[in-house]
Amino acid sequence: MLLLNKMALKRTILVAAVAATFTLIGCGEKGSDAGSPEASKPEQTSSLSGAVAVDGSSTVGPIMSAVAEEFGKENPDVKPTVGISGTGGGFKKFANGEIDIADASRPISDKELKLLAEKGIEFIELPIAFDGISIVVNPQNEFLEDVTVAELKKIWEPDSKVTTWDQVRAGFPKETIKLYGAGTDSGTFDYFTLAINGKEKACRTDYQMSEDDNTLVQGVAGDKFALGYFGYAYYEENKDKLKLLKVNGVAPSPVTIADGTYQPLSRPLLIYVNKKSLETKPAVKAMAEYVLSHASELITSVGYVPLPEEDYAAARDRLGKMTAGTVFHGAETGIRIKDLLKRESGK
Repeated sequence: MLLLNKMALKRTILVAAVAATFTLIGCGEKGSDAGSPEASKPEQTSSLSGAVAVDGSSTVGPIMSAVAEEFGKENPDVKPTVGISGTGGGFKKFANGEIDIADASRPISDKELKLLAEKGIEFIELPIAFDGISIVVNPQNEFLEDVTVAELKKIWEPDSKVTTWDQVRAGFPKETIKLYGAGTDSGTFDYFTLAINGKEKACRTDYQMSEDDNTLVQGVAGDKFALGYFGYAYYEENKDKLKLLKVNGVAPSPVTIADGTYQPLSRPLLIYVNKKSLETKPAVKAMAEYVLSHASELITSVGYVPLPEEDYAAARDRLGKMTAGTVFHGAETGIRIKDLLKRESGK
């Protein structure tokens, strides 16, 4: 067991409901052959050296920080760095050739695909975990346990006039709502606005925004009538300071995130690896393999929902075969694994 000090949790994640998750990736973007068993074996890393630059999602950041720490311990001549500029910010750096790995809390967009194509950058897409965007309030909030998608839209839609809780639901106190949410370069922002408001980046602007989820945690924890959203792991790490809400009657949990019943705010977490970096920098390939080979321990330890081992094996095959491209169709929410499998099989 890896000894991680990032965001250790005491519980066991249940993920049996996603046994088929992303087995499609071993077949390539459009039906490529799966790799051989040899492609699944992690590369030996004892003689590795050089730098590995990672940037992107603040949600995926804790996973990649844990990877960088443990991988760096085993390979002291490798210098991995992990930045947090949001999913969109990470893809911009990725397109400019500034980083080797972009981490993302949503699938790559059509606009980003076009930009990468224009820049001549090929990538390997690797799903590494699942997350559920969590809606939270201050623990002193005694009037709210469950919020509907319609109510969230009423609060967060562009030009919303909602400023007090009684405007959300009759019987709520006439107290000012202090809102905390993701910054505009964040994949969480893109996914949340698409899922709740029906369009990426369609959102009111008069709220406290940050690319750093810890800032949002502190904001909600410090204001009795606050409401905010961020990745499930940040709630788990700070559950003594926050109150988790149900959405349409379902609370996010390892089970509801994994089986897709927490909708529409369950989402995949991914990394995108520059193909040229894989071909020219052994440390980059070794670190990507390290993520997939140690994913269950790493991801559970920082509070997210890991995929079944057979799917990480399929991802290692994809990496070994250098199968470039994406299995997603641009901006999507409410993605269920069984639907992706049907899509890839043509059924």
